[in-house]
Parts: sequence; C-alpha cells; structure tokens
Amino acid sequence: MALNKELFSNAIPTLDEKKLDTLVRHALIEDLGSGDITTQLTIPKNKKIKATIVVKKDCIVCGLKVAERVFKTMNKNIDFKAKAKDGQRIKAPKVIATLSGEASDILSAERTALNLLSMLSGIATKTNEYVLHIEPYKTKIVDTRKTLPGLRELQKYAVRLGGGHNHRMGLDEMILIKDNHIKVTQGYEKLPSVPKGFKIEIEVQSLDEFKHALYFKPDVIMLDNMSLADIKEAVKIRNNTEFKSHHPPTMLEASGGVDFDSVKTIAATGVDIISIGALTHSIEGIDISLDVL
Repeated sequence: MALNKELFSNAIPTLDEKKLDTLVRHALIEDLGSGDITTQLTIPKNKKIKATIVVKKDCIVCGLKVAERVFKTMNKNIDFKAKAKDGQRIKAPKVIATLSGEASDILSAERTALNLLSMLSGIATKTNEYVLHIEPYKTKIVDTRKTLPGLRELQKYAVRLGGGHNHRMGLDEMILIKDNHIKVTQGYEKLPSVPKGFKIEIEVQSLDEFKHALYFKPDVIMLDNMSLADIKEAVKIRNNTEFKSHHPPTMLEASGGVDFDSVKTIAATGVDIISIGALTHSIEGIDISLDVL
C-alpha cells in the first residue's frame, strides 16, 4: 500500500470496523477465558444496573468508541451513551459515559473496556503534551512502529487525536533504509528502484552519512541518535542553496532518545519531524473507573 502524498498526515483517523471487532473479541476472550466465575456466582440472572464511566485525571479522552464496542460485543442490548467525544480535553472528575443493561455482562466487560480506554487516553494525553510543548515551532511530533503487538492501529489513532502525526503504519507503506539494511548490503552507491507512489527515507548516524544520503534526494533523512550540534549542522547543510533546489526539499527527522526535556531544544534546530517511540511503548494510563449507581 503506497503512502499518501502528504507525508505524516495528522488528519483525524477512522477506525477500521472489522479490525476493531477482531481486536475486541480477542481482548474479551483473553480476559474471560471460559467465563467470569465470580460474576456467575454472585450476580442474579437478569439483574439490570446503571453505571457511569468516570475520568479521575485531567486528560485528552480517547477510546470511547472502543469501549462502547467492548460492551456491545458482550451484549448488544447494553445501552452505552458517550458524554464526551474522542479528542476532547477533560477536566477531572467527569462522567464521560453512562451505560445500563444486564449487570453480569457490564461487570464482565468492565476491565477490558477500561484497559483500552485508559491506555488510549494516556497516549493521546502524552502526545498532546509534546505537541503543546514545542509551540510555536512547526516541527511535527511523530510516532514510530514501537507499538504493543496487535494494538498499533488503536495506538496510532490515539496519537492523531492528541495532535501528533503517524509515521508508517507498517512495512508496506514506505521505503525506509535503516542502518542494518546498509550493513547487510555493505553500503550503497545508488538507491533501489522505487515503485511509483512510494516515498523513501534513509537513516543516518553521522554527518558524513548524512551528506552522502542527501545527494540521493530522498523524501526524508532520519538523523538517528545524533548530537544536537550535528543536527543543527545537518539542517544548515540541507538549507544551503544547493539543496534547496530539491523539489520537494528533503525533510529531516530527528530520532532516538527524545524525551520531554530535550524535545523543545531539538525542535528549535529546524528539523521537520521528531519521532518519539515513547508515545506508544511507555504508556501511563489515565485513571478511569466504572461506578455502579
């Protein structure tokens, strides 16, 4: 699948319904096993309840549609009403959803729904903190493929709702020549023939490698774990008249070990993109609870 013409778009994404169904069913199977023994022994059959989902920490809420799908998968007759929208900034404490229906089904689906809602809201919130932190620079905050297996589409959805941008969803979206590719091929003197519609990015780890890569006019060069001084120099070289003639000009991506303390200084160098694996691989979930009324 070729990448869209606009690299690293942050247009609000939509969730693939079939993939979401599969993910939710697997998550419920993982938690339920052969059945919720405690609920079966303690909750009367046909007992109806009402409940609320409450956010207990300020956040960007994300995953309400996912949580609803969990409950509806458990029992299609559960009535789920969202009181907020994905991407909305929430001031805690706040009720973000109400639900009613069979008590046993609501309680059995509770943890799966809250786990996903908490994780996705945490990603959206963290991403938004980074985005706001580097204002007024035009640098894009971008995620990586360092996602939890099976949850990439949801996690990248949360990044976009937090104001960030998505790097490639998978290996089929973009040509990215990394250090190990270069080691295996013992360097490169020419780029591979790129299929029509695909973008190309080259990873470099020094200024010498950067200068070599720049002459191939790739769409993006990734400056991997380079010092701040070298990143500044790379931007300066790219901005020289000789390379400004590239149409479109090569974008520069800073990557590797970026955290909240360093991201603003890196953005100030003039790079176009800062990719941060911690957006999705180191997640602090938001405290969200389900309270039976």
